[in-house]
Amino acid sequence: MDSFSLPPVQTDSSSWLGPEMAAQPETWQWYWTAEEIAELEQAAAPLVKQEVEIGQIQQKDFPLAKLGPKLAKLREEFIQGKGFALLKGLPIDQYTEREIITIFFGIGTHLGSARSQNAQGHVLGHVRNLGLDSTDPKVRIYQTSERQTFHTDSADVVGLLCLQPAKEGGRSLLVSANTVFNEMHKRRPDLLSLLLQPIATDRRGEVPAGMLPYLLIPVFSYFANRITPFYQRQYIESAQRFPDAPRLTPQHFEALDLFDEICNDPAIHLTMMLEKGDIQFVYNHAMLHDRTGFIDWESVEKRRHLLRLWLSIPGDRPLPPVFATRYGSIEVGNRGGIIVPGTQLRVPWIHELMK
Repeated sequence: MDSFSLPPVQTDSSSWLGPEMAAQPETWQWYWTAEEIAELEQAAAPLVKQEVEIGQIQQKDFPLAKLGPKLAKLREEFIQGKGFALLKGLPIDQYTEREIITIFFGIGTHLGSARSQNAQGHVLGHVRNLGLDSTDPKVRIYQTSERQTFHTDSADVVGLLCLQPAKEGGRSLLVSANTVFNEMHKRRPDLLSLLLQPIATDRRGEVPAGMLPYLLIPVFSYFANRITPFYQRQYIESAQRFPDAPRLTPQHFEALDLFDEICNDPAIHLTMMLEKGDIQFVYNHAMLHDRTGFIDWESVEKRRHLLRLWLSIPGDRPLPPVFATRYGSIEVGNRGGIIVPGTQLRVPWIHELMK
């Protein structure tokens, strides 16, 4: 692909700059009202009392007569709008562990269906520093306190509920994939063309049956007249450990460096701090997200801790066929997640991590 056959510059609503988003928080932040919180609590109460298996909860089990339509509009905002949202003010200090998890999972059912986030089958995950070595090719970066770098997750939407912020750092960063694409289009179309071709990305040991231990997906895919990103720099580099993986050339590294440079530009990305009770939703097909490094509290109970959902959402855009190698399926509303031989879907409890 040469510069003359590049896809056109992207101009939809997700093509934003960070500073302009920072100047209009009212367009992407929403504060729960007392009435909405009461409705969430009322929907959760019977499920909590009956100790229903969290991962089995469906939208019909978590009725939200007034809030449901608002969440449906939020889903449309992911697909056709800015591509992210921050929901603030959930009073989690008033809730038990089961109440918190039930409410968060219940909200998720009104946006889409939960997907497995790892080989252990966690349909509700825990983002927490486990003190692991990020250079280990089987370690996922979210299990450390290090800077994550801009990336996408393997689901339509990722949701994060902040249970406990770090002692210092751990800011959330978002960038528009279209804006990064447009900047590369303007500055270096020759390098952009390399990122529109398949690149090997390490599966980090989570290999579905019959699949290679790495993926071959472009950083930018152009399909159905839209750009869709797929990116995790550390995993691209660690895929080079496989002898049969396509080699990265000096030009590839130059292209990846420019991609990262644009993402990290404060004139391009948006930064925010997730506070206790905040819920952030990010649309992976239009956004990349990141988290800065952080210093944790010494007390195990106070360590930075977020709950995470990966969601497949109905009414979503079509994905390029190559995404089936990661998503398992590209069927709208039934795609994404990580399933390997032996995976059993489950929801781990917070206390399981307090070790």
